[in-house]
Amino acid sequence: MVERRRAKGRFRKDLAEIPRGVWALGFVSMFMDVSSEMIHSLLPLFLVSVLGVDVVALGVLEGVSEAAVLVTKMASGALSDWLGKRKIVAVAGYGLAAITKPAFPLAHSFGVVFAARLVDRIGKGVRGAPRDALVADLAPQHVRGASYGLRQSLDTVGAIAGPLAAVALMLLFGSAFRLVFWIAVLPAFVSVAVLVIFVREPRRAEIPKARPPSFRWRDVGDFPATFWSVVAVGALLTMARFSEAFLILRASNVGLAIDYVPLIMVVMNLAYTASAYPAGQLSDRIDRRRVLAAGAFLLILSDLVLARWADLDGLLFGVVLWGLHMGLSQGLLAALVADAAPEGRRGTAFGLFNLVSGGILLAASVLAGGLWQAIGPAATFYGGAGFAALAFAGLIWQIRKSEAAGAD
Repeated sequence: MVERRRAKGRFRKDLAEIPRGVWALGFVSMFMDVSSEMIHSLLPLFLVSVLGVDVVALGVLEGVSEAAVLVTKMASGALSDWLGKRKIVAVAGYGLAAITKPAFPLAHSFGVVFAARLVDRIGKGVRGAPRDALVADLAPQHVRGASYGLRQSLDTVGAIAGPLAAVALMLLFGSAFRLVFWIAVLPAFVSVAVLVIFVREPRRAEIPKARPPSFRWRDVGDFPATFWSVVAVGALLTMARFSEAFLILRASNVGLAIDYVPLIMVVMNLAYTASAYPAGQLSDRIDRRRVLAAGAFLLILSDLVLARWADLDGLLFGVVLWGLHMGLSQGLLAALVADAAPEGRRGTAFGLFNLVSGGILLAASVLAGGLWQAIGPAATFYGGAGFAALAFAGLIWQIRKSEAAGAD
C-alpha cells in the first residue's frame, strides 16, 4: 500500500513538472490526429471499395506516403538546428497538412488521393523532427521520458477520437465517405491555431549550445555508436510494423461491417494511450531498452495472433497487443534518440533516424501488400513477426552487452 501511494505520488509529481509548452504540443498533435484519423481510418476502404484500387497499390501508397514523412524529417530536423528556430518549421508542417485535407473529399481518382496523401504526409514529416526536438528543448532531463510519453498519449487521444467520430458520422449519414472527409478538415486548422498561440519556443539562452553549422554528410560520422544502435533497432521495428492500413483491411477480411471498421483504430489507440505515458515514466527510472524490448515482444505476439486467429476475437486481441507495443516503443524511441544525440544536433539526429526508418517503411509496406495479394493476409503478419523477433534479439544483445560492460 505504501509503495502504491509512493508510485502514485511520483506519477503526479512528474506530471506536474512537465512544462506547459509540452502540454500544448500534445494538444496540437491531438487535434491534428483527430483530423487525420477521421480520414485515414476510412481511406483504405474508400480506395478499395469506391475507387477500385488493389491491395498492392494500397501498399505502395502507404509505403511512399509514410516514407515521405520520415525522409522529410531529415531535412526539417537539420533546418531547425541550423535556424535555431523549431516552432516556425513545425508551424509550416502542420499548416501544409491542414491545407491538403480538402483534397480527400474532392478526389475522384487514385492519382488525386495519392498526391493528397503524399503532400499531407510531407507536412507531417516537416513538423515531426522539430516538434520532437522542441520537446527535448523544453523538458528537463529527469522528466524527458514522461514528457515524450505525455505528448504521445495526447496524440493518441486524437487517434481514438478521430475513428470514433468517423464511425458516428458514417452511421449518421449513411456511409457518406466524402462528407466525413469534409468534417475532418476543421480540427486540422484548430491544431495549427493552438501551435501558433500557445507554444513558446525557449530563448536561445535557455538552450545549452549555440546554433550549429549547416549540415554536411560527413558530420554523420560524428554521431555516437549509441545513436546508431537506436537507429538499427528502430529500423527493424519499422520493418515489422509496416502500415496500419493492413489492420483495417484485416478487419474487413474477417467480416467486420464497413461502417464499424474504424473502431479497430479506436481499440488500438486506447491500448496505445493507456500505455504510452506509464512506459515513458518507467523508462526514466530503468534502462529504456528494457521497456522497448517488452514492446518488441508484444509486437511478435500481435503479429502471430493476427496471422493465426482469423475471427473478430482474434482481431481485437491482436490489435490490443499492437497498441500496447506502440505505447511501449514510439515515445521510447524518441527519448533514446534524444538521449544519444548531441544537444545542438537533436533535430538532425531525429531527421537521420527517420530518414533510415522512411526507406525501411516503404519497403515494408510494399512487401506487406505483395505478401497479402500473393499468399494471403496471414503471410503479411508472419513476416512482421519475424522482423519483430530480430528487433527483440538485438535489444536483448544490447542490454546484456551494456550490463557486461558495467560489471567490468
